[in-house]
Amino acid sequence: MTDLPGKGLVQGLKVTFDHLTRRAVTQQYPDVKPELPARSRGVIALFEENCTVCMLCARECPCWCIYIDSHKETAPPSEPGARERSHNVLDRFAIDYSLCMYCSICVEVCPFDALFWSPEFEYATTDIADLTHEKDELREWMWTVPAPPPVDAGAEAPKELGAARKAAERENR
Repeated sequence: MTDLPGKGLVQGLKVTFDHLTRRAVTQQYPDVKPELPARSRGVIALFEENCTVCMLCARECPCWCIYIDSHKETAPPSEPGARERSHNVLDRFAIDYSLCMYCSICVEVCPFDALFWSPEFEYATTDIADLTHEKDELREWMWTVPAPPPVDAGAEAPKELGAARKAAERENR
């Protein structure tokens, strides 16, 4: 059986006509916020209390957009005869979102659950220099991170939520 000449053209015009007669569905973005999928990647949030300044996130970042500065502090011995302990203190934690690829390597590699994905996505600016966000702003985004789904119907709340609540209570005092 031979195909009629122009059959493909007629089918294409039919599809075009069907789309022209449909009503367009447009989300009015600034007024109506979009429904984002669960656990969507917006920005990286920092839970500063969990950060031990191990630098794994900065070392594993393929685009080197994470900047970390720290210093060592020495804690006095907890009991007589013990030695002093030193630990790192986080001075600066910044992410340059003009370089970030949103690959999630830093979030995955963090052994202490200090980095999370927040669904916030409205951080556009007219100056590229303003896309480097310091630890204070990354901390503010931490409170927008959705809680992970419970493992089981009768499961306990995640320990991270309890630690976050305690930290927030300390800040409020």
